[in-house]
Amino acid sequence: MSDRKRILTGDRPTGKLHLGHYIGSHRHRLALQDQYECFFLIADLHMLTTKPDKESILAIADNARTIVMDHLAIGIDPAKVTFYLQSAVHEVYELQLLLSSLITVERLQQLPTIKDMAAAAGMEQIPYNLLGYPVLQSADILMPRAHLVPVGKDNESHVELSRQIARRFNNAYDEVFPLPDPYVIGGTLVGTDGQAKMSKSLNNAIFLSDDAKTVERKVMSMYTDPNRIRADIPGTVEGNPVFIYHDTFNPDKAEVEDLKERYRSGQVGDVEVKEKLARALNDFLDPMRERRDYYASQTGFVDELLFNGTQRARDEGRATLIAVKKAMGLTGVWNRISRAAEKRAKKELSA
Repeated sequence: MSDRKRILTGDRPTGKLHLGHYIGSHRHRLALQDQYECFFLIADLHMLTTKPDKESILAIADNARTIVMDHLAIGIDPAKVTFYLQSAVHEVYELQLLLSSLITVERLQQLPTIKDMAAAAGMEQIPYNLLGYPVLQSADILMPRAHLVPVGKDNESHVELSRQIARRFNNAYDEVFPLPDPYVIGGTLVGTDGQAKMSKSLNNAIFLSDDAKTVERKVMSMYTDPNRIRADIPGTVEGNPVFIYHDTFNPDKAEVEDLKERYRSGQVGDVEVKEKLARALNDFLDPMRERRDYYASQTGFVDELLFNGTQRARDEGRATLIAVKKAMGLTGVWNRISRAAEKRAKKELSA
């Protein structure tokens, strides 16, 4: 095991990453990749909790490639990160089962995110796999024996559950798991419609893979101040999505302040404000496009990265399971049975 502490984080393979993902999570991954040993999982088992339909499952492979490519495009170094497909690491399934005896149904039902996920997916009742989602998440975290888990504030309780499970295991059997700490990351980005946070399903997203013309089109259709029907009418800057994006992505702060001042006094039109935003966003995305083109030119590179990463994750999983079973005494049970069976077989052969 490396001397560096480990991080575990990941994404459900439901589609392309967008600017909201970058602001909320992925910019932090960029900053952390040089300090920690990083395990990034493609959480397709978690996807099944709300998208178990055949169409979604058949899209996993392509979506997994897209997510890895999006990571490479933002600047994640493939030499510093282990990408792996969750469903291909069978050791996680086994670890989830072994850990499930350490937590109660009542404790899982206390997690507000479970009910929220069910409601968002239109489920009237919570299925078993969704209720067990946090235990599987704990298995994900504990499998590589991660020390740090970047999460949003709403998922901090899931890391606390993982700590509770790890603590109970260590106290009951042996000191196998480090207690994972949450690394709470903040930041959300309102969608282009100004009505909710950016989301693919709401069709209000600018994707990291959008080309320049697509970005321009989306920006020009962005929601602004609904009360401003002419350029000479003073407008509201606060809460205006166009200016939220300017503040977030436009590095020319003097230009942003000038636009705000003129907008408030009715001396600039929405077209100019949006044109300058589109330029700033494309300047921000251009280096990502260059990196995307570079990796896309290497046929099979992403598949190889996922394959090798998954193989490494399986090795880590096997090592963890050996330690877990040894601590629990399960290894001894099988060894005694297998030795007795071998002894009997040898006796029969010699008779």
